[in-house]
Amino acid sequence: MHDIRLNSILDNDFYKITMQNAVVQLFPSQTVKYEFINRGKHHFPEGFDVALRALVSQMAELKLTKDEKRFLAKTCPYLNLPYLDFLEGYHYDPSEVKILQTGNDLSVTVEGLWYRTILWEVPLLSLISELHYEMNHMERDSNEIIMNKTLEKAETLNQLGVNFAEFGTRRRHSYHVQNLVMEALTQKKDSTFIGSSNVHFAMKYNVKPIGTHAHEWFMFHGAEFGFKMANELALEHWVDVYRGDLGVALSDTYTTDVFFQQFDKKFAKLFDGVRHDSGDPFEFADKTVAHYKNNGINPLFKYIIFSDNLNLEKVEEITRYCKGKIGVSFGIGTNLTNDVGLKPMNIVMKLIGVQSLNKEWIPTVKLSDEHGKYTGDSKMIELAKEFLRIKD
Repeated sequence: MHDIRLNSILDNDFYKITMQNAVVQLFPSQTVKYEFINRGKHHFPEGFDVALRALVSQMAELKLTKDEKRFLAKTCPYLNLPYLDFLEGYHYDPSEVKILQTGNDLSVTVEGLWYRTILWEVPLLSLISELHYEMNHMERDSNEIIMNKTLEKAETLNQLGVNFAEFGTRRRHSYHVQNLVMEALTQKKDSTFIGSSNVHFAMKYNVKPIGTHAHEWFMFHGAEFGFKMANELALEHWVDVYRGDLGVALSDTYTTDVFFQQFDKKFAKLFDGVRHDSGDPFEFADKTVAHYKNNGINPLFKYIIFSDNLNLEKVEEITRYCKGKIGVSFGIGTNLTNDVGLKPMNIVMKLIGVQSLNKEWIPTVKLSDEHGKYTGDSKMIELAKEFLRIKD
């Protein structure tokens, strides 16, 4: 029926690779669980589960090639060599994925050792997205229109003079569209385009893979060590592994205000900048600038990566607002890889539980800067808010 399939084990977001490297070193025996969340209430046609299961089964055949291993060793020297050997021997285990369809609803969960299951989230979301458009027979814009749209966006961003990366793997329309977008973005030599979060496309188009860590890194630490220690230990462990490399800290797992209470002078000096992923970007910029100044650090030597649901208008407004205050760059996702004349899917996959030593499941939570976007077990959310003194 379809020619959908993953072409490479590196067709994934770079922060999954960097987190896996850290997990292999620090948490090799932890078991976790992920769950697919259909935020957009999308309808899945009959037989979707069967088609998705077939694609998941094919993923067991993927292997790191010698060329891919050489690319990682050369481009990412902070990934240690034993990890690259591990990745060379790694393969997806489809038995870790449970897929269930009830009518038009889809349930997908992943469970197993964290160092193994961490790679599933992004390819599963991109396959669900591509399969959704294919099985619902939805016609997209032509290749030419997609290329031209992307070239226009790149030109606008060049004129603004801002660095930007492509962050659109998880909700892309398809592999083919992401490939077209990358082809367009890499046409100009003097572009402000700096790389892709997708490791496979970064290698294919000879650009930098971009990414550090995701919310799950902090969510795991909250479940494992307690909410009060989550940010501090998550950052400390990151520094233990990367020793100053990959220095962009994600700030909003337990609200930005709580993050900045724990992002002390040591971390503020050590990390190159912070990533904004929810809430008002202008308010966030003000808080970040004030935090650096309060710690005696010139914010112009630091930067914010904005990555929350961006389009060109937002990028322009944020750039103007931050000019002369702090460095900025942008990670643009769905607006690049799924601007094809169809409605992009609103789907996510979240870490929902960590297994304790006595085999009990501890639920994870995320307290985003957007009220109402809290995710996780409701009792645990209330507990986290109480511990961290977060008032709605």
